[in-house]
Amino acid sequence: MRFLLETYQQFQAMRFALDEINKSLTLLPNITLGFYVYDSCAHLRKELEGTLWMLTGMNKTIPNYCCQKWPRLAAVLGHSVSTYSILMAHILGLYRYPQISHFSTSSSLSDRSQFPSFFRTVPSDSFQSRGLAHLLLYFGWTWVGLVGMGSDYGQEGVHVITQELIKAQACVAFTGFIQSDREDKNVPYLIRIIKESTARVIVVFAPDVYFAALLDELLKQNLTGKIFVASEAWSISTMLSAEKYSSILTGSIGFAFSSSPLPGLKSYLNKVHPSNTPGETITKIFWEIIFQCKFVGNLTGNWNKSTKLCTGNEDLETVENSFNDVSNLRSSYSIYTSVQILAQSLHNLFSCWHGKESLSYGMCVDAKHFKPWQVTYYIQNVHLKLSNGRGVSFDINGDLLSVYDIVNWQLGPDGSMKQVRVGSYDTAATDGNIFSFNISAVTWAPEDHQIPSSVCSKSCPQGFRRAVSPGKPICCFQCVPCPYGEISNNTGSDECIKCPWNMWPNIDKDRCILKAIEFLSSEEPLGATLTITTLISSLVPLSVLGLFYHYKTTPIVRANNYSLSCILLVSLSLCFLSSLSFVGYPQQLKCLLQQVTFGMVFTLCVSCILAKTIMVVLAFMATKPGSSLRKWTSPSVSYIIVSVCNILQLCLCICWLSLSPPFLEYNTDTKPEIIIIVCNEGSATAFWSMLGYIGLLATISFIVAFLARHLPESFNEARFITFSMLSFLTVWISFIPASLSARGQYIMAMEVFAILSSSWALVVCMFLPKCFIVVFRQNMNSREHLIRRARK
Repeated sequence: MRFLLETYQQFQAMRFALDEINKSLTLLPNITLGFYVYDSCAHLRKELEGTLWMLTGMNKTIPNYCCQKWPRLAAVLGHSVSTYSILMAHILGLYRYPQISHFSTSSSLSDRSQFPSFFRTVPSDSFQSRGLAHLLLYFGWTWVGLVGMGSDYGQEGVHVITQELIKAQACVAFTGFIQSDREDKNVPYLIRIIKESTARVIVVFAPDVYFAALLDELLKQNLTGKIFVASEAWSISTMLSAEKYSSILTGSIGFAFSSSPLPGLKSYLNKVHPSNTPGETITKIFWEIIFQCKFVGNLTGNWNKSTKLCTGNEDLETVENSFNDVSNLRSSYSIYTSVQILAQSLHNLFSCWHGKESLSYGMCVDAKHFKPWQVTYYIQNVHLKLSNGRGVSFDINGDLLSVYDIVNWQLGPDGSMKQVRVGSYDTAATDGNIFSFNISAVTWAPEDHQIPSSVCSKSCPQGFRRAVSPGKPICCFQCVPCPYGEISNNTGSDECIKCPWNMWPNIDKDRCILKAIEFLSSEEPLGATLTITTLISSLVPLSVLGLFYHYKTTPIVRANNYSLSCILLVSLSLCFLSSLSFVGYPQQLKCLLQQVTFGMVFTLCVSCILAKTIMVVLAFMATKPGSSLRKWTSPSVSYIIVSVCNILQLCLCICWLSLSPPFLEYNTDTKPEIIIIVCNEGSATAFWSMLGYIGLLATISFIVAFLARHLPESFNEARFITFSMLSFLTVWISFIPASLSARGQYIMAMEVFAILSSSWALVVCMFLPKCFIVVFRQNMNSREHLIRRARK
């Protein structure tokens, strides 16, 4: 037989509370509370029998009859085991007898439809299970094993924890139950799944007596390295605090019922003696166990002279054990609270004698004739302040607001195991801080120097996201890099987030940084080269213009329509300079004028060439006798041609700017990691129409010049125009596919290159031969030479 000193302390705590109440002058004055104690010996049949005895009032069961008129049964305190309390509550609830349990935690007892008169001074398992789940999540333990007692207590507790973990996207690695009805307690199966699982943290929702069987097998197989999380059923167990379990349980953490001191209880306990304590038989057994002696009346025939005899003079103050240890009162304080609640409820009920309160209809209740349901009513509505200052009242389900101490199993210097309070879990906290934790006071297993980890897969670092592995729990995942353009700046991210449009992930993809801005800058090598080339190139036509001006009276210059050539050279210089609008930071005004300027100066240039070509043809056709075309050879005709061609292009540009003008655009599609600042044409149709119009003029010039190439060479510019237009068209036809394939600043660079190339083609083909003759072959720049060549 095992004698539990903690249970005997609870019995004495109940006596202590009753003595306080009976001695009180303000609480239930002139009324003495008594008690009956029944031991069910952990058998359901005896529990049922004892419950009916209490209702009947005698040691003979007579259902529906109470044979004891006085003193009346006011309430039943107990049971400490949920399964037994459920059985009692079903019976007592029929008669509405109030039942207050100091240790039954099953959440099913909160069902008022089944248990209308059940109350308890300990939190429901549903509170504890949710709290334990939050504790697991507090430490980041998302991959845990659950071991429960194969009873209502264990199954309900495991079920609630599982649901709470699933809500938080944590996972249960395995679930197993200790079966009390099996000889091996299902321990072999539990050992196997614990061995196979990678979960380091195991929640045990079972009483210490049954958990010990599992621990013994773990010791036998030297299976260590697990962190156990305790329910209140074993979190402060004296039995499991034995030194042999220290290698397994050191570092364990869990919930225990909130403790509070009871002034005067220790001295009360130390005064317990077989001669002055109710239950002489049980008290003598207690005395023999404490002092390792035997009373003469308890000796059997097998005793010998070495047996120590109990004298009754032994002093409890000379020993220290779990009976008189009042440093961490939990269950004893709970049963003390139960008695105080019952006394206050009876006091409120009987206070009607003094006109203070009545139950209903103005009728008062006699202390000798009260009904069970009347006591239940007052217990449900009781408001009591305990000695620790905490207010007590029941909710509609008969539950108190839950308060737990968080205890940590630590190995002392002397090798003994101690349960140290390191925090609390208080659902009634007014500041909303349910968890109060002193993490620095927590001691883990010797191999763990910091909070141990229990996860199926390590948390994904920044820059990665979780991807669930098919067929595995959600906690078992792979870490995959964030997609292009997205980041994750927290560890364990489920999803990556996109950066704002003007930002881009860094190399590690853990933060967004401002995108680089790209445009054809004059400060970069490419832009600087094009700028210098443009400026130098623009001087060439002006130099030729200066040369022509100096030799304007010579036959070569006069024969090539001096005025039109001057306009052409100026327009070529402008063509070169127009490319500067494509270099540098784009601005709205620059975007508006960029393409239009380019189009107008090139139209002027090509229209001049077209006019020169037409004038060459007309000049030679007008030399025929009687030709009516002589009047069309006037210089004004060439100006009209140039003007008409430019007016048409000007009208097109005005329509373009009016209906769909170009605008500044931040392009992030071409290169998502870069902001390309470009000028959007606005209307692609207008842009290509403008370019096509220039191409049309150039094509007409090319065809006319090609047909006129056989005219007399001395006065014929047609060959030079043919080559220049051929080069011009070749450059711009090549530009179309090149611009479509280019990206970013290279689109602008390609257009600048096309402008420079086509302009140089015109300068070289149109003016280089003439400049060579004017400068180096002056003998060829004479009227006699030209006439002689013409006669040939």
